[in-house]
Amino acid sequence: MMLDLGPFSDEKFDPKKWINSACKTRHPQDSLDKHMVDLEMKLQMVSEEIAASLEEQSAASLLRVPRATRDVLRLRDDAVSLRNSVAGILDKVKKAEGSSAESIAALAKVDTVKQRMEAAYETLQDAAGLTQLSATVEDVFASGDLPRAAETLANMRHCLSAVGEVAEFANIRKQLEVLEDRLDTMVQPRLTDALSNRKVDVAQDLRGILIRIGRFKSLELHYTKVHLKPIKQLWDDFDSKQRASKLANEKSEVERLSSSNESQSSSLTVSFSSWLPSFYDELLLYLEQEWKWCMVAFPDDYKTLVPKLLMETMAAVGSSFVSRINLATGEVVPETKALAKGILDILSGDLQKGSKIQTKHLEALIDLHTMTGIFARNIQHLFSESDLRVLMETLKAVYFPYESFKKRYGHMERAIISSEIAVVDLRGAVTRGVGAQGIELSETVRRMEESIPQVIVLLEAAVERCISFTGGSEADELILALDDIMLQYIATLQDTLKSLRVVCGVDHKDLGLDKKEGAQNSRKVDLISNEEEWSIVQGALQILTVADCLTSRSSVFEASLRATLARLSTSLSVSVFGSSLDQNQLHVTNDDGNGEPALGGRAALDVAAVWLVDVPEKARKLFNLLVQSKDPRFHALPLASQRVAAFAESVNELVYDVLISKVRQRLSNVSRLPIWSAVEEQSAFPLPTFSAYPQSYATSVGEYLLTLPQQLEPLAEGISNSDANNDEAQFFATEWMFKVAEGATALYMEQLRGIQYITDRGAQQLSVDIEYLSNVLSALSMPIPPVIATFQTCLGTPRDQLKDLLKSDSGNLQLDLPTANLVCKMRRVNLDQ
Repeated sequence: MMLDLGPFSDEKFDPKKWINSACKTRHPQDSLDKHMVDLEMKLQMVSEEIAASLEEQSAASLLRVPRATRDVLRLRDDAVSLRNSVAGILDKVKKAEGSSAESIAALAKVDTVKQRMEAAYETLQDAAGLTQLSATVEDVFASGDLPRAAETLANMRHCLSAVGEVAEFANIRKQLEVLEDRLDTMVQPRLTDALSNRKVDVAQDLRGILIRIGRFKSLELHYTKVHLKPIKQLWDDFDSKQRASKLANEKSEVERLSSSNESQSSSLTVSFSSWLPSFYDELLLYLEQEWKWCMVAFPDDYKTLVPKLLMETMAAVGSSFVSRINLATGEVVPETKALAKGILDILSGDLQKGSKIQTKHLEALIDLHTMTGIFARNIQHLFSESDLRVLMETLKAVYFPYESFKKRYGHMERAIISSEIAVVDLRGAVTRGVGAQGIELSETVRRMEESIPQVIVLLEAAVERCISFTGGSEADELILALDDIMLQYIATLQDTLKSLRVVCGVDHKDLGLDKKEGAQNSRKVDLISNEEEWSIVQGALQILTVADCLTSRSSVFEASLRATLARLSTSLSVSVFGSSLDQNQLHVTNDDGNGEPALGGRAALDVAAVWLVDVPEKARKLFNLLVQSKDPRFHALPLASQRVAAFAESVNELVYDVLISKVRQRLSNVSRLPIWSAVEEQSAFPLPTFSAYPQSYATSVGEYLLTLPQQLEPLAEGISNSDANNDEAQFFATEWMFKVAEGATALYMEQLRGIQYITDRGAQQLSVDIEYLSNVLSALSMPIPPVIATFQTCLGTPRDQLKDLLKSDSGNLQLDLPTANLVCKMRRVNLDQ
């Protein structure tokens, strides 16, 4: 058995525990005594081995101590010696440093003098060479060697820059400028021939000459001049076709008049919109050919030369382009076509006052802009290797003819939508009169409801036109225009609503009627039949659908408008606000390593970005709008939203006035009924002298209130069908029922408070009337107001018991005390006695 010595090194070693554990490990056949003896012997042997090992290691340690001491002393001596050596070296370095700094400073001065002497020597050489070159340059020009002449002029320029502004060489400087112009003039005819006849080698040599004398601008101008002429011929081809078409039409007209044929002659006029795509195709083909040729002839310059040619082309035809666009927009409408005028003429007021911009005008403009957009994308693809800044300037030139139209986009859109909405007829076609109110009301309400989706469609079309034409750059102007148009439309609805109040009999005076006619209309309202009356009620309730439709459709449109602004914010923030407004970043996103513009670069070439890059103030204004549109509280049409809510309130007010009008009419004279002051008639028989039934005014109001839920049911069903929400429909009907019932109760209480005196007979009759109306309110699940209940209780109580009733109720508070006191006053009961 091996002994584990690990437990003996533990600080918490327990001998008893260890012995008990060792006894448990014995073999069952071994006796305990034998096991203990063996264990004791093993422990003794292990202890002897440990003691021997300690003695041996101690002796070895005693032998090592003297040797280690000697090693430590030797290391200390070496360290002292090394420290002394390092100190000596540091002293030598300090001495050397002082003397070296002085030497280096002296050498630097000598080097400066040397450099100045060399510069002076070179300047003298340049001055001598400049004088020599000036004397021999005429001979070089006379030889006709243009490359040598260019090299001579370049050397003269270098020498002049070396000598600086020296008075002695002022004449040579002027001479150099004249000579450079002279060489440029000599190069031009040869360059024209090389460019025209596609002579690559000659063109490259002549380019080198111009570059050598610093006249690259001259190369650009001459290249543009050579190629602008054939492109200009392509543009003027439209005028030629127009003149030829005009002559052909005149000839055809003469032949038609001279012959007996009376048939109409066909027009052969070529429209600009049909001709423009072919022009763009021919121009693109020309530019592609030039791009390929310049890649070979001018490999270092083709990325700027060909775009420069296109920019100069658009600048040359710019004013003519604008004029043709203007006339093309006018050709789609017969009125402006006959006058040979367009959108700009209408906006400037050159046409007669009745002329307005129509949707066709703007659609024609958008069609032309779409053609230009296709051409711009082709140009972007063709010039994809050019620098982003060059591409931006090129596309700006392509879209330049539309700038004057985009600047007035807001005015155009506002005029178009205003004229379209003005056509919408909201009034019914029936002449007002007795028996016709209900028909006119329903017809007008129908037209109002149908006009709402029509107007929303017009507004949505305006948003689409804005995106198509401006790419969203005029979104701020569009928002203002839409808000104004919505205000105009809602104002029309409000005016129609005011006129409907007269039709419904709520307002008894009409614009344009004198007092006599107003009184006649008031009497006509009283003559309206019950069927006509309910027809008016149904028509008035239908107005609620108009308000609901306007609220829902306008909110949906505003939500879609916010979504459009959010999309614009994402696209334009990358292009304009992230790169183009920061001119220092334009070239950073120029290339993604594949020869294509990077993401930011491509976005920066968007049509909106191209337009906004030159108008930073407008861009910041638009950016602020787009940032605000991300706020959930943002209203794209703030004024219109307020007016929509105001219109809904006006509709609710009109509907309530219509529903309560019959109640108001029936209760108008209740406080002055003669029965309240009637005295009981003496009779020989003990029969009741008061009516046991409610009076006609009470039954009329009650029947009206009980019939009202049936009138509200069709409208509630319409809401349920449209919204698939029966609970909402039920709530709607209940809400209006309660409004009318509460209004009727308030009117009735007002009339009751107006009674000055009431006899016992009148009190009994009024108690019956109140009880009937209270039963009606209960049938409608309407709580009985405490004032009404107090009137009924006090009026139903005999006059001599009224004082006791008030005293007995003073602690219970079941009666409304002010009302009870008022009834006592009406019945001439003195509470003070």
